[in-house]
Amino acid sequence: MTPNCGIGLTFWKTTDLAARSEARELLSLVIDAHAEDLVDLFYSAFLEDSEASAFLSHSVVQERLSNSLRNWLLDLLNVDPEDGLEAFDERQKQIGEIHARIKIPIHLVMAGASMLKSGVSERLLKLNAEQRTVTTALMLLSEIVDYAIRRMSQAYVSGTTRRAQVDEAYRLASLGQDVSIERESQRAALMEWSQSVLFSLFGAAKGAPLERISQSAFGLWLRHRAGMMFQGSPSLESIEDAVQQIDSVLLPKIDEARSSNDERLQQAVGRLQKTIDEIKYLLGDMFQSVAGMENARDPLTKALNRRFMPSILSREISLANSSATPLTLLMIDVDHFKQINDKWGHPAGDVVLRQIAEVIMDNVRLSDFVFRYGGEEFLVALVETPESRGVEIAERIRTQFLAHQLQLPDGNVLTSTVSIGVATHRGHPDYAYLVDIADKALYRAKAGGRNRVEVGGE
Repeated sequence: MTPNCGIGLTFWKTTDLAARSEARELLSLVIDAHAEDLVDLFYSAFLEDSEASAFLSHSVVQERLSNSLRNWLLDLLNVDPEDGLEAFDERQKQIGEIHARIKIPIHLVMAGASMLKSGVSERLLKLNAEQRTVTTALMLLSEIVDYAIRRMSQAYVSGTTRRAQVDEAYRLASLGQDVSIERESQRAALMEWSQSVLFSLFGAAKGAPLERISQSAFGLWLRHRAGMMFQGSPSLESIEDAVQQIDSVLLPKIDEARSSNDERLQQAVGRLQKTIDEIKYLLGDMFQSVAGMENARDPLTKALNRRFMPSILSREISLANSSATPLTLLMIDVDHFKQINDKWGHPAGDVVLRQIAEVIMDNVRLSDFVFRYGGEEFLVALVETPESRGVEIAERIRTQFLAHQLQLPDGNVLTSTVSIGVATHRGHPDYAYLVDIADKALYRAKAGGRNRVEVGGE
């Protein structure tokens, strides 16, 4: 027996080789014959479960996971602890990391494994085979499945811990980046929304529909930025409650009373103003409590550090799925960047990177996220943005950067171009899947001649 035989595979170690071979042949017969049925059983049961169906309802996920599950079942038959388990362990680790990344609860994974064991066992018992061989097959099946789930669980716990650490690091770090400026920007956004409501009631735009605060620039920031930055803050919860109160109670009352223009309207507007004042106070209190923390941005471009991308994109995909709102990514790459460095030097390259970062940030909202993805690559997450709008923003970034006259440290002037890949979230729970679509679209833009925008598809 080799020293790297997995702990817990006692039955494998102690079972006679001939008996083990017969049992594995029996298992192979059952799984080969019933793999599709077992996969269908698994998904049929899980799609009836409200918690599990949130991860499995999307057609692309079902198709990909069905193939993966079938391959995993067949992979169990090829495991022999005597030949070493390194490759098998690595595959289970990768599966566990994916589960952690898309936040599938570990108890659902264990429930699924139990369901598959039962399905295989039921079919084994129906075979006209020697009882001892059937019993050995059942024991081997139970042991190897449990071993695989333990390996997955170890990777899952490790991945979840890392994600939690990065979530907290980003929460703390993002707070320290120009806290006073962000606070004033959001106060201004709040007041801009307030004034738009008053303008719709009493100004030249009298009679115009009242914009919901949750759909304003402040509402977007609250939902996508503040939720990460101030997670768990009592002030944040109070602000969210106030925003819901405005949209669900105060605005409908104002809209109902606006035709009368009497005391009822004045009272309703007064209650709205009082709630806005409360939000302003809570906003200041929330920012004050975290002032002075470290920042999370690339010092050259001021874009977010890539290490925070998994936490942010995972959260945004969860929000998009739960609220049925769109999410679009842009993968942006500076064309021929190596040639710029080679010809003009790295200081010139830095100028180019700073300029493209400025162009990107000038064309997105405070609620969006801009990451420095690699050396000359940037990834932009456009929250609540459909594909068509994402393509418009990508084209605007491309054309504006092309029009820039880049002043180099030595006095020279140059122009540069970017290629952009666009990918829109279609329901797949793994952020890496969406990033990969954007990356492939970027590759097509590069291959198609550069200085262009390409849209990725699933």
